[in-house]
Amino acid sequence: MSKERKSDELDTETTFADMNVDGFHWYDPNRKKGKRNKVQLTRKEYWAMVKGAFAAIFPLIGCMILAVAILILLMMLWLK
Repeated sequence: MSKERKSDELDTETTFADMNVDGFHWYDPNRKKGKRNKVQLTRKEYWAMVKGAFAAIFPLIGCMILAVAILILLMMLWLK
């Protein structure tokens, strides 16, 4: 029985780090560097990204502040 391969929408073209390093067997000295496409964002999109980043990090920062406040309160009660 042969399974049909499911076509998934995985992006295999986007690179985050240059893996064209001298010494690896796939090294190609003719490959051009700096082939990145810069993403053009509108002002609205940029600020939406900034707000999303802050919304993602605020719960973590809140938990850390709460933990420090509890520790300070416990130290004040203990050292009284």
